Amino acid sequence: MAVSLDEIPLAEDLPAIPEGWRYELLGDLVEERGVCYGIVQPGSETSEGVPIVRVNNIRTGRIDTSDVMRVQAGIESKFQRSRLRGGEVLITLVGTLGEVAIVPDELRSWNVARAVGVIPVRKDPGSLWIYICLRSAFIQHCIRTWATTTVQATFNLRDLAKLPIPIPPKETRETIAEVLGALDDKIELNRRMNATLEATARALFQSWFVDFDPVRAKLDGRTPSGMDAATAALFPDSFEESELGHIPKGWSVKPVGDVIDCVGGGTPSTSEPKYWEGGTHHWTTPKDFSSLQAPILLNTDRKLTDAGIAKISSGLLPAGTLLMSSRAPVGYLAISAIPVAINQGFIAMKCNESASNYFMLNWCQQNMAEIEGRATGTTFAEISKQNFRPIPMVLPSSDVMAAFSSQVAPHYAQITANLHQSRTLASLRDTLLPKLLSGEVCIIT
Repeated sequence: MAVSLDEIPLAEDLPAIPEGWRYELLGDLVEERGVCYGIVQPGSETSEGVPIVRVNNIRTGRIDTSDVMRVQAGIESKFQRSRLRGGEVLITLVGTLGEVAIVPDELRSWNVARAVGVIPVRKDPGSLWIYICLRSAFIQHCIRTWATTTVQATFNLRDLAKLPIPIPPKETRETIAEVLGALDDKIELNRRMNATLEATARALFQSWFVDFDPVRAKLDGRTPSGMDAATAALFPDSFEESELGHIPKGWSVKPVGDVIDCVGGGTPSTSEPKYWEGGTHHWTTPKDFSSLQAPILLNTDRKLTDAGIAKISSGLLPAGTLLMSSRAPVGYLAISAIPVAINQGFIAMKCNESASNYFMLNWCQQNMAEIEGRATGTTFAEISKQNFRPIPMVLPSSDVMAAFSSQVAPHYAQITANLHQSRTLASLRDTLLPKLLSGEVCIIT
């Protein structure tokens, strides 16, 4: 049912809407079970349990299932109201507030954590419309304004149900959803394409530098598959002993620090304006990496002035530098597509012809367990440059290294291009969203 404006919190700030539109409270647009949150005390994780969606799984409008917690079925069965049926809108309620996603059908029978709200939207206006509205600037403002903060920011279900949702005529609503949905679909297509490109590069690294497939093929008298004769000729046809076991003949084992230059960073005083105000140089922290969709850094949240850069011993690192977070957490990885300075939470790798940034990116991904195992610390784990540099690595011949880099470079170039396009599309979507939801911009069909 429609509500009067004076029933809605922040009514005086509500964006104006055209004649024929109306506002309704979110709580009046959901199915009978209403909005709810999930499992309060999930207990110990179990590999055979029911998967649940947590705050960290909801990012950039989608549910990332690559790191999912599972809980005991007996615990989950007590929270049937929040059990997913597909099509609900999820919203993060604790810590990182206001991230939203629509539950795909393949997540039916999953559940959610206490910090995630479940919104079972009625068929009319539909989940897509609510998803679009919850991402609008005004609704995000409401969420931040109404949230309470004790240990961490929390948005409660009572206020969630009070969120004002603009409801245009059905035809207008469907047209707006179609336009914005098309932008989101293209962004998602780019994400999937990038995942495929990255997986292809990883598979090539695995084949050449972990499984040594070309060498094993030649040792068996077979022609290495998936490569031309010139590339195959670069690989030896036998193995030799090393401290890491059998490696291709003529290749070597060296500590990482003997192959590439590893440097750290710092944080200029945040109370000194001359380091920050009007800054034009990118400066990154591990927080910038938490939302990356691919291992390429295009932008940073904060920027430094020339004076700020001068306070960091490693200075402004060139584009192409491989960055790895060394704490909180250990292991975020990205090649910087921009010149960038780093804070103390990174190890930056200045790569070269002996070990390219593409090779080192894949090597770090492949050897992350070893890297994490060398981390120390009580409050949080940290891998120091001193502990990272001695890690031994198998180093191929310069010709094989060059061949690998030339084969995967187009993949990472396409990943970067897709990321740039997705940023442009997201900016267009975010610019259009408030104008479409207020009726300021009308779409003629």
